[in-house]
Amino acid sequence: MSNPQPDPVHVPYDQLHHLISGQFTRRGVPTERARLAASALCHGDLCGFESHGAFNLTRLYLPLFDSARVDPGAEPVTRTDLGACATVDAGRALGLWAAAEAMDHAIERAGTHGLGLVSVRGGTHLGCAGFHAARAAEAGMIGVVASNCGGQRIARPPRGALAMLGTNPLAVAAPALPEHPFVLDMSTTVVPTGKVRLAASDGASVPDGWIADDTDRPVTDPHAFDGGTAHLRWLGGDPETGSHKGFGLGLTVEVLSALLSGSGIGPAPEALRGEAGRDDDIGYFVLAIDGQRLRPDFAEAARAMFGAVLDCPPATGDDVVRYPGWWEAERSWQRRCEGVPIRPRLHRELVELGLRDAEAVAR
Repeated sequence: MSNPQPDPVHVPYDQLHHLISGQFTRRGVPTERARLAASALCHGDLCGFESHGAFNLTRLYLPLFDSARVDPGAEPVTRTDLGACATVDAGRALGLWAAAEAMDHAIERAGTHGLGLVSVRGGTHLGCAGFHAARAAEAGMIGVVASNCGGQRIARPPRGALAMLGTNPLAVAAPALPEHPFVLDMSTTVVPTGKVRLAASDGASVPDGWIADDTDRPVTDPHAFDGGTAHLRWLGGDPETGSHKGFGLGLTVEVLSALLSGSGIGPAPEALRGEAGRDDDIGYFVLAIDGQRLRPDFAEAARAMFGAVLDCPPATGDDVVRYPGWWEAERSWQRRCEGVPIRPRLHRELVELGLRDAEAVAR
């Protein structure tokens, strides 16, 4: 079940960003925060993470407003402030901007104390965790962002019969080569849910190993996931090949982002009653570390380390070795210049929302 996809429509980045920020402001989000949220969402399209870009506008974010699961005028409140670290209640703010502001506060604290930690509860979906972690790299710091999925449970422990956790993304960013920061952005399951839903939207199958049925046999029909007959698998695949590592990382994210902040938790008594829950009351772990304060030659050492990675000879003549974040930076630069490729079906949705179709350039 794999259908050839029609050529995408290339949309100028500024138009895409303007449309999305306008959708958020019309729902009550203050202008500057709406623009920040739009930047976070468009980051997925710029970097090639379509499952976390504009594809989610009508499928995830606007429905959150329509169902009152997001408070457009929320003002996060600091509950505990210890100088280097703080706990914050986001009050159901739109996670696309709330996580970014949390990182900005962490960076400010790191500038004073060497590191800054902001632990957030009451959040909503933050989009690409890498977008928020990369803000620290842009400031010359190391950034770490982890987010659980609140009370949502869609992945089972290895050999377990009940779902206990969400995809629980983790991102780490650091300065590397000029204009090419190191950015690792990953779910702790094999793939995030968005990739499965994107395949379903395309009428395509998914590879063996992404999702499995109740007996842990591979399932390639992406519709089975939302149909309730398949669940996500952990990084590492089978118990024999290391699924405990992905599951352990998922639990680590739960500890850092939820247990610490007091947000909704996946492994709760409700999970033992088979309740899948919803991704409400999400927790974020947001950390910035000022490496320059710890060692004055930090930036130089980072350039040398990541430069050595680039100098690694490829296994075959047609390949090149790059670190996480390199290709995303290249792709982002190209798409800002040449337009963002949008699938025709999604493009039609965006035109209905007000995208200026006449200025989109088909290629």
